[in-house]
Amino acid sequence: MPTYHIEMMEGRTIEQKRKLVEEITRVSVDVLGGPPEYVEIIITDIKRENWATGGKLWLEQE
Repeated sequence: MPTYHIEMMEGRTIEQKRKLVEEITRVSVDVLGGPPEYVEIIITDIKRENWATGGKLWLEQE
């Protein structure tokens, strides 16, 4: 079964993360088969100061 690595800017609530991993797991089982216990998901929260797009840190894009 798959291992998903999700990188996103910090700021999501635990409830949002819980819903995300529930849905990813559900879809993975529906599409790929196998038990949900084998779907692994790693979430990495990244600070806005450590993410850049177009040559600018997200911290500076507010």
